[in-house]
Amino acid sequence: MQDEPTPIELTKSVADFLRGDIAPLISGHQAFKLRVAINILDLVTRQLTQEEQSDAAEVERLRAMLGIEGSVTELNRALAERIAKGEVDLATPGLAEHLWATTMDKLAVDQPNYASYKRELGRNP
Repeated sequence: MQDEPTPIELTKSVADFLRGDIAPLISGHQAFKLRVAINILDLVTRQLTQEEQSDAAEVERLRAMLGIEGSVTELNRALAERIAKGEVDLATPGLAEHLWATTMDKLAVDQPNYASYKRELGRNP
């Protein structure tokens, strides 16, 4: 295990370098491709920063709702199976709240500047 720099620091540093030092020097399609690369690095940085906490919260919600133990993948598979069998639906206590919280956590990583996401953050601090 490496101590420093952390993967978060590395991805952030590369994105900042590309944004600040390289982006002003190029234009056209190459500038577009560079913006895509910077966006990917920013997304990976957010994922590294937020994934552990959001996964832990998702696991806790799923364990409480389903009454079983497992990883986030196993619990989501169990939820999907129960939904497919008609054992769980939006009337199931906690499901709608779980889906909303999971969606908001995913948007925080994938699209934090999405207007609807920002609006909902203002409603649900």
